[in-house]
Amino acid sequence: MKRAMMVAICLLLPLTAEGAQIFEKVGTLGGQSLKIGVGARAAAMGDAYVAIADDATAVYWNPAGIARLSGQSVTLNHTAWPADILFDQAAYVFSIKWIPGMLGVNVRALTMSRDIVRTTYQPEGTGDTFDAGEWAYGISYARSLTDKFSAGFSANYVQTGLADVKGKSTTFDFGTLYDIGVLGAKIGMSIQNIGSDMTFLNEKVKMPTFFRVGGSVSLLQSGDSRLISSAEFTHPSDNSEKVNWGAEYAFHDYLFLRGGYKFNYDTEGMTAGLGVKFPLTLSKASVARLDYAYQDLKLLTAAHRVSVNVSF
Repeated sequence: MKRAMMVAICLLLPLTAEGAQIFEKVGTLGGQSLKIGVGARAAAMGDAYVAIADDATAVYWNPAGIARLSGQSVTLNHTAWPADILFDQAAYVFSIKWIPGMLGVNVRALTMSRDIVRTTYQPEGTGDTFDAGEWAYGISYARSLTDKFSAGFSANYVQTGLADVKGKSTTFDFGTLYDIGVLGAKIGMSIQNIGSDMTFLNEKVKMPTFFRVGGSVSLLQSGDSRLISSAEFTHPSDNSEKVNWGAEYAFHDYLFLRGGYKFNYDTEGMTAGLGVKFPLTLSKASVARLDYAYQDLKLLTAAHRVSVNVSF
């Protein structure tokens, strides 16, 4: 009997150690807002966007994607997060004649309204207030090296604030995008948030490095209808691996219906959304797309996102 128990313990120890390696890292890294996806279109497709990345939000998902853009593009994104927390992002992608490729600048902000300072002896408030948030400012560059392959990178300055305490870090993102050439299929890869540790309250905190790899394919291209599907594998440095899946149906290239699912997440699952594209000028040289996304956060209710993308 004792021998059987020892064998059982020896068999279970590796599993326990593996679980500890996964969960001991949860809550140990800073810059958590850097893990929040950008854009209602990507969110509606389950964040499976690394192999699509064909608008200005590519500065977040896969900087190689902005090399495929032409002219200028602007995106504005707003997310109503649980607990009255707001997440906003804006990006501008453009080109300069004497620099080959495309450039982009962006800013992200996770903010909350000011709250009351409370103490053990003054639970109703001291009369003072405080706020907290996280901001990231980035610049991106990407270039098509062949007619099917592009690469890009982003440099970001990240700052975290809680009342009068602040921390800062510099991070880098790298990405590639490859057109297979069959059924509009593409393969995308990116690695995010490689950089310096953030010093916060005299403690050094690592940034949440992310690795993404995924593919997209056109399942239907008939007349006025188009259907694309994408899947993505993500490996965060502070948690277990995730799988994202999404699809988008386009009618006349002006009405879009989207859906997706996020697998192996604690508080995330189904996603859905829609979009409308319309010209801003009679020549259709400038177009805008308005997108909405719903994200089920299970016990945390839901998140709602709205995005505007303009190309000109």
